[in-house]
Amino acid sequence: MSLYRKYILPWGVNKACGGKPVARQRAKIVPLATGKVLEIGIGSGLNLPFYDRENVDLVWGLEPDPNIRVLAEGMASEIDLPVEFIDLPGEEIPLADDSADTVVVTYTLCTIEDTASALRQIRRVLKPGASMLFCEHGRAPDKNIYRWQNRIDPIWARFTGGCHLNRAIDEMIENAGFAIDGLETMYIPGPRTHSFNYWGRAVAKD
Repeated sequence: MSLYRKYILPWGVNKACGGKPVARQRAKIVPLATGKVLEIGIGSGLNLPFYDRENVDLVWGLEPDPNIRVLAEGMASEIDLPVEFIDLPGEEIPLADDSADTVVVTYTLCTIEDTASALRQIRRVLKPGASMLFCEHGRAPDKNIYRWQNRIDPIWARFTGGCHLNRAIDEMIENAGFAIDGLETMYIPGPRTHSFNYWGRAVAKD
């Protein structure tokens, strides 16, 4: 493993994803989680302070990168919330069928290599009628910005651990068999190629 991936990338991801505009987005989604929660790509644990401790029993934090997971472990030790870490990617969720009351996915679908497999796994572990809460950045609606996203994306992904700028988040979720309830979108502060956000709640279709 390179020194970049071991030391610089975790610090950079934590810094980039920990800014105030992104924190405001997390605050719109994470407090809605209830019961036993599976967080896909818990990263450095930036969502942990936003969970409503009165409504959440347990958080399973799935994160395959040990270098960034250690930051989340430190965060978890400072809050009054049970957190169990899972050292596997989103495509491999070691939970039983119908075991999660809520799945939380924030700024993670941009990096998962096989998003279709990960979303199928999410459907499998969610209880019937339970929600996947999501907030992601992705493909911009403005054609000029989308063209720039496509130009930048190969280089950006190479240096950011596989983060992609140009994924159509709503289409990915719906194509995986979810119905989206209350989708919202907007540019948050930052470069427009990087800052178009999608957020809402999705439930698996029958």
